[in-house]
Amino acid sequence: MITGEQTELIAFFKKNKEKLVQEWENAIVVNHGDPFLRKIHENGEDLLDVLLNVDKLPKEELLVTIETLAIEVSEERVIANVNLGDFVYNVNLGRTILYRYFGEIGIPWPDLQESMNMINFCFDKFLYYAVTHYSEAKNKIIEEKTMVIDSTHQDRLTLLGQMTSSFIHEFRNPLTSVQGFIQLLKSDYPNMRYLEIISGELDQLNFRISQFLLLSKKELIGKEKDSYGINKLIGEVLNFLYPSILDSKVKIKKELVEDITLNGYADEIRQVFINIIFNAIDVLNHHGIPNPTIEIISSLDNKQFITIYISNNGPAIPTELQKTIFEPFFTTKKLGTGLGLFVCKEIIEKHKGHLVCDSAPDKTTFSISLPISNL
Repeated sequence: MITGEQTELIAFFKKNKEKLVQEWENAIVVNHGDPFLRKIHENGEDLLDVLLNVDKLPKEELLVTIETLAIEVSEERVIANVNLGDFVYNVNLGRTILYRYFGEIGIPWPDLQESMNMINFCFDKFLYYAVTHYSEAKNKIIEEKTMVIDSTHQDRLTLLGQMTSSFIHEFRNPLTSVQGFIQLLKSDYPNMRYLEIISGELDQLNFRISQFLLLSKKELIGKEKDSYGINKLIGEVLNFLYPSILDSKVKIKKELVEDITLNGYADEIRQVFINIIFNAIDVLNHHGIPNPTIEIISSLDNKQFITIYISNNGPAIPTELQKTIFEPFFTTKKLGTGLGLFVCKEIIEKHKGHLVCDSAPDKTTFSISLPISNL
């Protein structure tokens, strides 16, 4: 039931509505480039109208009216890209100005308490609805921008894959011919110097080419999975990298469980081991670590997974970089492509496994987990 004091209060504010809204508009923080600059006055009038008609609306209808106005205003604030703090400050300025006008009415303060409570209720609800919608709308914009960035990044990766596939297939043909002639020279001139070095460098080049080919996925067409022994594969990799291991004076420590037969693409898993071990050799060699050591340890996890831990005693990878080392094109090497670890993670995850890195001041470990059951 509306009291006489409330009726007198509403009549006073209706009489002074234009003056009050104008004072409110003059006091707010506003950007003169705001596309809704002319509508700010109208929004102030609309909110004041809600307060002046509060006695005529059931509570449910009052809340719907406040929410509708709050969403409309907050949508404009999102488009105008205003600071949320400024918006809340401007709304509360209206509340402060209303209270200041109370002194001109002449009604005792105790009799105004109920009216003040209703004003606070309306302003608080308006701010709640407006700030909630503003935050949700801003988050949606951020998500949409992130999706566009991710999509663009993925499109570029796809294009890169197509380009590298076309280019590298053309590059690989003469490389295969050169490797064939090297084998012929070895057969005809077994004592000719440098042939082993040339052959080893060609093998390294072929390995790098294979990394780029994996980005295009086209090399998988027609390929079939086969069975391979994980310990045997590690042995082949160490033999392949033996010249680099010897040249860098790196000590290899192995502690492997019994040879487990896995099913998958052995050539791809081989590339993963080569890449990670070669990176370890490069790190140890580059930083001149005393007693450089690489440990290769394997363990079984409930006979469902085999995990191979490849550790080196080089410097720690900074914490902020550990989250990005598996991202494409990230590298700390001057001549690096930033694709090595990215390709490794792609391969392991394609084999339903996991590849993670843990780095401490005295040891950096790459853990490769692969399922033992048929893939």
